[in-house]
Amino acid sequence: MRLGALLRKGDVICLSGDLGTGKTTFVQGIASGWGSLDQASSPTFVLVNVYRGPDRSRLYHLDAYRISGAAEAELLDIDEMLESGPLVVEWADRIRSALPAEGLWVKMYNIDDQQRDLLFTAKGQHYQELLVRIRKHIFGVM
Repeated sequence: MRLGALLRKGDVICLSGDLGTGKTTFVQGIASGWGSLDQASSPTFVLVNVYRGPDRSRLYHLDAYRISGAAEAELLDIDEMLESGPLVVEWADRIRSALPAEGLWVKMYNIDDQQRDLLFTAKGQHYQELLVRIRKHIFGVM
């Protein structure tokens, strides 16, 4: 939720990890923290869900699991999505070359049925600063 509260138009959050690592649950927290009026759900079969904010803003949630590759992803007009809101991508590693070079990557691992390990990688100055802000909000340190 804290990450969602920090997102702004044009931000891209890229999630990767095996099935069952909690990617969609993580997106639900992001959407809630962002202020979504809509319940976040897996867009596996529709590819992209759009969540509304109270100020008519939009948060995009793309699931690349069923996309054949970057060429197919480019048909979804990712640039236009980023012009009007933040974008969270599940299975982002499948379409890496269709995504901006800069972004916040979150690799998710199963520890057991109740625990996950998250590895955050910031690519670009804005995302380095975003990661510092996340650490400060969560841990109270810089």
